[in-house]
Order: sequence, then C-alpha cells, then structure tokens
Amino acid sequence: MTSPGLFTRGSWRESARIADILRRETVGGTILVVAALAALVWANSPWSDAYFDLTQARIGPESLHLDLTVAHWAADGLLAIFFFVVGLELKREFVAGDLSDPRRAALPVVAAMGGMAVPALIFVAFNAGNGTTHGWAIPTATDIAFAVAVLAVLSTHLPSALRTFLLTLAVVDDLLAITVIAVFYTASLDLLMLGAAVIPLALFAVVARRGPRTGWVLIPLALLTWWFMHESGVHATVAGVLLGFTVPARGDDSIAERMEHRVRPVSTGVAVPIFAFTAAGVAVSGDVLADAFSSPVTLGIVAGLVLGKPIGIVGSAMLLSATTKAQLDPSIRWVDVLGVAMLAGIGFTVSLLIGDLAYATDALEEYVKIGVLAGSLTASILAAIVLRRRNRHYRDVEREESVDDDGDGVPDAFQR
Repeated sequence: MTSPGLFTRGSWRESARIADILRRETVGGTILVVAALAALVWANSPWSDAYFDLTQARIGPESLHLDLTVAHWAADGLLAIFFFVVGLELKREFVAGDLSDPRRAALPVVAAMGGMAVPALIFVAFNAGNGTTHGWAIPTATDIAFAVAVLAVLSTHLPSALRTFLLTLAVVDDLLAITVIAVFYTASLDLLMLGAAVIPLALFAVVARRGPRTGWVLIPLALLTWWFMHESGVHATVAGVLLGFTVPARGDDSIAERMEHRVRPVSTGVAVPIFAFTAAGVAVSGDVLADAFSSPVTLGIVAGLVLGKPIGIVGSAMLLSATTKAQLDPSIRWVDVLGVAMLAGIGFTVSLLIGDLAYATDALEEYVKIGVLAGSLTASILAAIVLRRRNRHYRDVEREESVDDDGDGVPDAFQR
C-alpha cells in the first residue's frame, strides 16, 4: 500500500489549494485566540460578574424550546455554521481530495484514529473509578484554526507533503469528532423529530444543486433542519455537517467550493470566535488552579492532549509505515511528523464543546476549561520548539519546491 498524497509529492494544484486554505484559516485562528484571551481577561477582571451574566443570559422563544443562554446559542447555533463548513470540506475531500483515494486516505485515517484512541485511553486511565469517565472524548479533538494560528506566529515553511498531512488529518479528526458527539453524547432521542429533519435536509440537497444563488431558499431550510435536529436530542451541530454533505462537490469550481467561499468568513470571523468568547471564560485563582490540577479530569485532559495526541498519531503512522509500503516523503522526517502531531494536541473549540456536553450540569465544567486551555497551550509550546528547530530545513525545501527552470508556471518539483 502506498500513500502518494501524503508522504510523496502531490500535484502542484492540490498543494496550492491546501496552502490557500491554510492562509485563510490563519486569520480565523488569530481571531479565535484573541476572543479566548478576551474572555479570560474579562472573567478575571473586577467586572467578571458582567461576563458571566452575559453568557448565561437567556434569549429566544420558549414556545419553540429555544429559550437558551447566550453560551448555549453559541455552542448549538453558531457552531452549526462552523460544522457546515466542515461538512463542505469533508464532501470535497471525499469526492475529489485525498480521501477519495483509499491509498491516500489510509494514513490520515489511521493516524487520526490513533490520535483519538490514545488520548481517550489516557483520560479513562486517570478517571477510572471516579465516575467522570464520560468525558473521555474531550482530549480527542484537534482545532485546526488554532493550530494554523500557531504556525503563523512561528512563521514556519512547512513542506507541501507535511501541510497536506496536517490538513487531511484535521479533516478526518473533525469527521470522527462529530460522529462521537452524535453517537456518544445524545442523552435521549426523539425519532419523530429526527425523521422530520430528513424532509428539509432532502429539500436543501435538491435546492443546493442550483448553487449559492438560491441562498434565500437554503437558509430557511437549513434553519428548519437545525431546529428538528435540536428537538430530536442529537446535538444540533450535527445538522451543519449533514447539510454540508448534501452540497455537490465535483469539478474545479464546484458548488461546495463556492458555498464554502461565501460561508467561511461567517464561520471564522463570527461563529467560532463568539463560541470561544463564551466558552473560554473561567475565573482563575490560586485555589481554583490547585483544585483543578488535583482533579483527574483536568490531569486526564492535559495528558491526553500533550502526550496522547503525539503518541497516537506518530505511533499509528509508524506502525502503518512498518507494515505497508507507505513511506515518508524525502523532504520530511519522523521528527517533522512529531511536530505536527504535537500541534494536533491543540484541542480547543470541539474539546470545549464536548466538555460542555459531558459535564453540562457538573461543577467539573471549570476544570474542563482549565484542562483544555493548559493542554492546548503546552502542546503549542512543545510543537513550536520542534518545528522551529526544523524551520531552516523547511525553508530549504520551500526553495526547492519553488524552482521553475522551464518557466511553465509549475514548479519542477511537482512535475517529477
């Protein structure tokens, strides 16, 4: 088995597309970091009561069961937009990207599964016998926007093969994360409402084939699908992924690509930052930190993100490489994969969402926030150390990949 899309040089067009996606998400990742920092500062300021009053304020019609807190609206409503973009990306990858070829998909799928299984096992090991193991999925998610923001700060020049691996790993990770949310964090299920959601979802699929110009029809259909999903007991963000999957994604300028182009700014510039702002605020004091870091929940999350992610990703990738013909691209080494795997330990957006679902009524929610923030920060620092040490090599590879001696507009490295 080979894995040409990830561990050998891909086509120039594919690499350029991936680089473009990473550049766009850099801005969103930076906004995400700023929003999280703003929440932390406000929650620990003399005006902290105002922050918590704001996030817990209830708005929405009670008759529709939508009298939700602002934080709940951000998690269930705005994050559905984020997961809609995720659904569009997944559809494109399955139809025309790396995941359309089983040989190319094998390694990121295996690595992503290892990167979820090991953190979950570590969390369970810390929490066994304490009645808190239901938060096992918290350290399994990767926040690609946050990770790309860290890369932007580091100014690393990742080789195309490594960029492809990071993006594809994150896409698979998102798919597995939303599956976990749908399957393991649905407390009760209303089959009638779930079945009703299929009707507007199917109509959305039909209308979406006409392209983004039909947005005036798609928006109410999407809202109706979201509401039925919310009422069914399945987390409402699942509706976003399903809606994204219905959009056609074939061709160089597919409907999915055009729709993603329009919706992504709303996701990266509004939806995710507002969620981060409402979810990341936690009042931190010496006593709170002491209690948090004596809790197996916090320790399990930190260990899962910092140790579990790189062990799971690198270990499963090395195992696949040892048992199949999948090989690293000549431009990268296993230490480079380790750096990216450490970067995958930044589990912010989805980790906080899962934490809210796992401990929605428990005092442990603060411990989850501290664990996710501490684990993500530690993972960022460790990844920065590894990747910065390799940055000179990455610049050399970038120069090699940009050579175009025949002047045809396509670097020679991608014509071999």
